[in-house]
Amino acid sequence: MDRTATPELGRGYGGGVTSGHAATGDDDRPAGSTSEASTLRDLLTASSGGDRAAFSQLYDLTSARIYGLALRVIRDVHYAEEIVQESYLQYWQKADQYQPSRGSVITWMMTIAHRRAVDRVRTEELQQRKAAEYGAGNASTPHPIPLEVVVDREETRTLHTCLDRLTELQRASIEMSYFNGMTYPEVAAVTSTPLPTIKSRIRDGLRRLKKCLHGEADG
Repeated sequence: MDRTATPELGRGYGGGVTSGHAATGDDDRPAGSTSEASTLRDLLTASSGGDRAAFSQLYDLTSARIYGLALRVIRDVHYAEEIVQESYLQYWQKADQYQPSRGSVITWMMTIAHRRAVDRVRTEELQQRKAAEYGAGNASTPHPIPLEVVVDREETRTLHTCLDRLTELQRASIEMSYFNGMTYPEVAAVTSTPLPTIKSRIRDGLRRLKKCLHGEADG
C-alpha cells in the first residue's frame, strides 16, 4: 500500500473556518468530548489500515483546528497551509504508531502539527538572521553562505537538547505557552486537555528543563 502521499483531501479545513467556528474546534459539542474522542480514535484506527474514506473524514473533522494552530504559530497563510498538508501526510503515514495511553487523537495530531510549525519558524528565522549577519560582514563577497554560519548558538543548542528530553506532551505544551504566547487555558483548549492537566504538565516539564539546563540529573 502506498502511504507516501495522503489521500485526495479538500482545502476547506474541516469547514470550521468557512462556517465561522473557531480554529480551536468550538462547535455544538465540547472539543475533546467523549463522543468526539471515540470517533476520532475509530477513524484513525481505520486510517492506519489504509481506509482513505475514514482518513478524509478525519481530515474534515480536525483540519480547522490543525490549520488554526499552524496559522497562530507561523502567522503566514501559505506556510500554514503547507504545515497542514505536511502534518496530514505524517498522520497518514504514522497512524499505526498512535498510542491512546499518551493522549487523545486530537492531542497527538496537535502535537505533531505544532512541532512542525515551530520547526519551520525556527528554520526561517535562523536562516534570515544568519544570512543577514553574514551579508553584513561580507557584502562584497558573493559566495554561498558556509555551513558553519547557519549553526545556531551553543546555548540554543543546549536548550533544544533539553527540550528533546521532555515528553512530547510536555514539550508541546511549554512551546505553545512560552514560545508562542498562549495562555494555559488556550493551550488546554487547543489540545482538548483539562486545564489542571496542562498546568501540571507544564510545571513538571519546566522543572525537568531547569535541571537539564543546569546540568543536573533528572530524577
